[in-house]
Amino acid sequence: MGKMKTVFYCTNCGNESPKWQGKCNACGAWNTMVEHIEKPDVSSIIRRDTVGVSRVPQKISDVNTDTEIRFSTGIGELDRVLGGGAVEGSLVLIGGAPGIGKSTLLLQICNSLGDGRSVLYVSGEESERQLKLRAERVGVAPKELYILSETRLSDILEAVESQKPDIVIVDSIQTMYNELNESTPGSVSQVKDCTMTLMQLSKSRCITIFVVGHINKDGAIAGPKVLEHMVDCVLYFEGDSNSQYRLLRAAKNRFGSTNEIGVFEMADRGLIEVPNPSQMLLEGRPLGASGTCVACVMEGTRPVLAEVQALVSKSTLNVPRRTSDGFDYNRANLLMAVAEKRAGMKLSAFDAYVNVIGGLRLDEPGADLPVALAIASSYREQVISSDLVAIGEIGLTGEIRAVSHMNQRLAEVARLGFKKCIIPKISSEKLDIPDGLTLYRVKNLQEAIAVSTE
Repeated sequence: MGKMKTVFYCTNCGNESPKWQGKCNACGAWNTMVEHIEKPDVSSIIRRDTVGVSRVPQKISDVNTDTEIRFSTGIGELDRVLGGGAVEGSLVLIGGAPGIGKSTLLLQICNSLGDGRSVLYVSGEESERQLKLRAERVGVAPKELYILSETRLSDILEAVESQKPDIVIVDSIQTMYNELNESTPGSVSQVKDCTMTLMQLSKSRCITIFVVGHINKDGAIAGPKVLEHMVDCVLYFEGDSNSQYRLLRAAKNRFGSTNEIGVFEMADRGLIEVPNPSQMLLEGRPLGASGTCVACVMEGTRPVLAEVQALVSKSTLNVPRRTSDGFDYNRANLLMAVAEKRAGMKLSAFDAYVNVIGGLRLDEPGADLPVALAIASSYREQVISSDLVAIGEIGLTGEIRAVSHMNQRLAEVARLGFKKCIIPKISSEKLDIPDGLTLYRVKNLQEAIAVSTE
């Protein structure tokens, strides 16, 4: 047994230091260094005795890729975020706030996979009886689902060795502990050690493992940042506790895009897929009100329509107030500066608030134009037509620049019944204009404002 040593971990980035520091040298965060006592050879003993499989180097040309290693989870929205389905031998980390629906989603995966694959559900937070009651509530009753209420890592590895499941679900990684590590469960060293063991288990036995991770008050997964580097996929389950809709997005994916999102609705009997998020995001849209415009953005390969609202009111403060929810704050300020300089709107004397309805965050350049039009509509008290959608990026000189995937966006706009669409005058692709959709090609923000309020 090696000598114990004391190290300090940064809970934000996972950087190690031999002594405590007020500021992390790696990421610059303050008061994030935590003391932990480590035994260098503990994790290696467990992995060597229980999981380790000797391997020899291979030529990349000799690796066989004929067999399909990706399989469907039975939940289309989850398959979309994973890049077309789960990959055999992958380690997937799912994070989210308490009560958001992580465990419910994983139980529903068991229901769709249990008929053809053996699933072992390991819970460190619930007993077998509690798991059974929750499974009955959401209608989960597969034949090949095995449940285990355990937190000790060695017992979990023994259960995997005896059951030989195809899929393992661990809920949650913060409750698991290695008995040869003297740190408390949930500490940096315990989380790091347990995750490393599970990773080697998944790679050596070709077992797909889903791991639940709690998040801290900053919205990041609790524990060392190196945890996200170890796993193959990092999925975040997001949503407002007051809303029935949930968004699943990928922060990291070695086997697919990180731009896809999955939309679910939380119901009494579990999560329900929402295959048409645009219709959901546009529900209850006010008609005949100023300060609202519809945007069309790309979430991976899927075009999504969302309502952007803006409120511009006379300020009583020396420095006007600016607030943005669902849209980058600095980008919103930039668009207001462009509108004041190029479109003659004196926004410096007005408070301005921008909000994206439905909890969606608009990060791509194509959302610039609808945000600017919503601000102009509220400032001028002019109503934008309810059947109009705006797409385009705005430059600092007020010009409207082209965006990608315009044909897919226009098809989605027409499918949802919109009749008008404002787009950049110059497009980088040949457009296929859907029937019944009128395009207004504009070259600057002034033209776009004039067209939107006709």
